[in-house]
Formats: sequence, C-alpha cells, structure tokens
Amino acid sequence: MCGITAIFAYGDSAAPVRAAELDAITESMRSRGPDAGATWIEPDRRVALGSRRLAIIDLSDEGTQPMFDVERELVIAFNGEIYNYRELRASLERRGARFHSRTDTEVVLQLYRHEGERMLPLLRGMYAFTIWDTRARRMFVARDPYGLKPLYYADDGSTIRLASEVKALLAGGVVSRAIDPAGAAGFFLTGSVPEPFTIRRDVKLVEAGTSFHIDQRGRNEPQTHHSIASVFSRARAQRGVVGLTEPEITFQERVEESIAHHLASDVPVGVFLSAGIDSSALTAIAARRYAEQLRTFTLAFEEFRGSSGDEAPIAERFAREIGTLHTTRVVTRDEFRSDLPAIFAAMDQPTIDGVNTWFISKAVHEAGVKVALSGVGGDELFGGYPSFRTVPQITRMARSPLAAIVPVFSRHPKAALLATIGRTYAGAYLLKRGLFLPHELPSIIGEEMAREGVEQLSMMKLVEKALVPDPGTPYARVATLEASLYMRNQLLRDADWASMAHSVEVRTPFVDAALLRQLAPLLLETGRVGKNVLAACLPDWLRNRPKTGFFVPMREWADLPPDATSTRMRSWAKLVWRAAT
Repeated sequence: MCGITAIFAYGDSAAPVRAAELDAITESMRSRGPDAGATWIEPDRRVALGSRRLAIIDLSDEGTQPMFDVERELVIAFNGEIYNYRELRASLERRGARFHSRTDTEVVLQLYRHEGERMLPLLRGMYAFTIWDTRARRMFVARDPYGLKPLYYADDGSTIRLASEVKALLAGGVVSRAIDPAGAAGFFLTGSVPEPFTIRRDVKLVEAGTSFHIDQRGRNEPQTHHSIASVFSRARAQRGVVGLTEPEITFQERVEESIAHHLASDVPVGVFLSAGIDSSALTAIAARRYAEQLRTFTLAFEEFRGSSGDEAPIAERFAREIGTLHTTRVVTRDEFRSDLPAIFAAMDQPTIDGVNTWFISKAVHEAGVKVALSGVGGDELFGGYPSFRTVPQITRMARSPLAAIVPVFSRHPKAALLATIGRTYAGAYLLKRGLFLPHELPSIIGEEMAREGVEQLSMMKLVEKALVPDPGTPYARVATLEASLYMRNQLLRDADWASMAHSVEVRTPFVDAALLRQLAPLLLETGRVGKNVLAACLPDWLRNRPKTGFFVPMREWADLPPDATSTRMRSWAKLVWRAAT
C-alpha cells in the first residue's frame, strides 16, 4: 500500500521534470507510506515516478518502489494489494518469468510484460498504478474494478501528472487550485464529489475499472475492463446454472474464499467490528481462517452509552465468544474537536462522511496494526439498504396517476420532482440519495458557479451511465447504483483517505470483483442468498437483533441543528465545504 506519483512530459515543448516538484508531491503523501520512500527520474528527464511505501507484503528493501523488473525494462509505481499474487506468480514462473522480490508489485510488472493490458481481469485485489515501458516509451495507467484505490491526474496538454491524492498534485506547485464548478455542484447534490470530477478544475480522477496509455501524443481513450452493470447483465444468461447447485452452499464458499484472500499479509491483520451482520459475519469467518489471534476494534461514544446506538457492549460480547483480542475505543467530543483540523486536512475531497473511519483507523494505528478488514460493501451486495425497496417504489409511484397529486399532499421539496425525474431508476435514485436540490445551489456557491456546475456535471447522465448495460432486474439495478455511486464516491473514498491518514490499510472482502461475478446470478432477483445466509454463522442473539446502523454523534460534537438527520447533514456539508476551499 502506497502513495504514488508519476510525471510524464510527453509534449515536444514540455519542460523537463523537476526533481523538486516530484519530491514535493511524493513527500506530501508520507502518511500513506511511512516505511520507505523513493523517486526515479529517467536520464532524459521526460519521465519520473515516486512512491511512499506502507510495507505489507515482503517487508524487505526489495519491495521499495519505484520498482524495476529483472530485465530493467519496466518500472512501476503501485498502490494496492493483489490477493491472488501467489497463484499468478507460480503461473508466470512456469512461463519463465524471473523475480527479485516476493512482492505482489513485481508480479504486476511481470504480468504486464507477458500479457500487456490483458492482465487486468486476472488481478484480484485493489490497485492503482502506472508502468513506464522503456521499450515502447509509453506509460500504462490502470485502476481497480471498484475504485478502491484512487489515482488523480492533471494533464495540461504537454505534461501529465498523476498522484494518489488531489492535494499531493497541488503540493507540486504547478497545478491550479481553482475550484471546479462541476465538483462543487456534485458535492452539494450528493454529499461527495462524483468521479471523474474533483473540486479542482484541472484535476480529474482515473475512473474505476478503466485504463489508458500515454505516449508522445498524449493520453489515449480510456478502456473499460470492468463494469458492475455488465456483470449483472451477463449474469442473466447464467440463471439456468444457478439451480444446479445449492445457492446457500455456493454463497458460503465464495464469501469465505474472498475473506481468506483478503487475509494475505506479512503483518498482523485486524477487523473493524460493529454490531451489524456484515462486520460480525466477516469477523467470525476471518477468526476461523486467520492463523493467529485476530484483533478487533469498536468505537464507543459517551453520548450513546446505554442506548440502542451503543454498539460497544454487543461487539464486546461477540468478541469474547469467538476469542478475538478486542479493543473498544471511546471517542469524546473534545477529541473530535481537537482532531477536526487534521480531519479536514486529510479529507482530500470534501465528503459528509468518513469521521467514523478516521477514529477507528486511529484506534487500529494506536494498537500497532497496519491492516484492517471492513464490512463495507455488504449492504450494497446483499440488499441491506432501504433503497432496494424504495427506489422501485418511487418509479412505480412516478408512473402512476398519483404522481401529479403527490406534491399537493407532501411538503417535502423532493415531492415536486417525482413526476418529472422519478420515472426512471436513475431519477428515483437521485431523489432517494440526493442531499441538496439544484435550485438550492445558487444560495450556497453562487449563481454563476451553480449554473455552470450543474450543466457540466450532468448528474442525471452520470447516474444513467452507471446503468449501461441494463443490469436487468430491479434488485440488480439498485445494487449497481449503490455500488457505482454511493459506495464508490463516498464510502470507499472515505475509507481510503481516513485510513491512510493513520497509515492503515483497509481491505473490503465484500467489495471484490471476483465475488460479484460468482454471486451475481444468485442475487439478480431479491438477493435471496444474501443477509440470511451471511448471518448463519452468528449466534441467535446477534443474528436476530434489529438493524440499527452505525452513527457518530455529529449533532452533539459539531453543534448541528437538532432537526432531522438530513437537515444536520446539510449543515455539516456547508461546514466541510468551507474547510475544503
């Protein structure tokens, strides 16, 4: 796990790479990789790579990046983990590949040598990387299927700069800090900045599941190597084989396999443990599959003590029963206020979430643990959100004669939009997940920025794009939307910045492209092998408790209005925006 940098002065008139800029970008990401750091500049100063390393696989100096292959023809800056790297390495060695380390990074290099861009579907893991090919004199850039690891770029038409953080690119002193209206509009409409936009005009995000090359002519068109919608669409043709096996057995085997892959590490592994089904089942399975005693971590808040929102007693009881070494970390209002400047500094992209991940990652770091598993993705995969019911309901309501009279009886501001945008799954999803409405933006970010931002963003088109090709069923459409939008732009991005600020790697076994391909045919209709089968490994007292969700006492901590949750989040969004800009 690392923070990576790449600069390619591809244009004839481009200035040579400056070591000072490369060093500034790379060094600004020290928390992402405190164990080692290095940079490399090609002799002609047209290409440069940098890396800060968090050592997880192969702790020796051989894992330091930027890394050359044995042949000294390929060099890589890699951020992420490849969980099937041992199998891939064995296959490559049978084909004659040679290695100088035990890292997954070098496996990626050799796989690229043998397969080129066709390598990407073979990788099981999270990644964002750049490879410079000295033979072809071009750079290859790729990002993992779900977008677990970020990679941003700024391309001025003659030089492209890439880094794991927006703020890192700005630290180089060349990329403009000007606000992007589309990024601003996207943040207030959804609570996070939708990719490929950022809040900086000249910085974009390499989209999840895509790759591209850069040569002396610049960037070529991105190629898509993974699409959640496509997986569900293809799964419709596989419905006939579902009945050939017991769905519950298939489900259990595939989930356990994914968790086992995500435990691969040369350093101790922990788990974020709440009182929910997803993290509890993840912990139970990981405790069985992990060779040592598993570490578990739970947050507690004085404001929730003795209430249904206090997950600590339940998590502690469960941890005792399965034998993990458990830590309950109490977070206070004073600590939140003390940490708030650091939270905003680390946030990179504004978001209304992520505070919980900041503090649980802080607890993991305090315990000396570098890797933690998270149950993020369980709700998106197994239908745990109310949206799996409400989004189809909204579309049916919007298509009925009642749509025209709903605004008469409802004072909710979204009611007026039901008949106009609620008829499609994209529109219904925006109504369900939206934070502010477009007509509210001028009073927040100004008339001109709001108008330009809404036009450039085309939020409806972004949502519709996630549903191409059609996933095919109501369940699959909502699962695709939640994973491609809310999870990708908010939950996964928050998990990255908040954990990396504490030099902790977060792994998400339920967010796994191979697992999705395996389970999609079983999940098309109702997710019928979802939560119930996942919960089968849990004791009755935990399995049968009602879902409560995980909350941080933001109202008390940040002095937010004592109104509905949506109102508090709108107030928090304005506070975050002021800090971000």
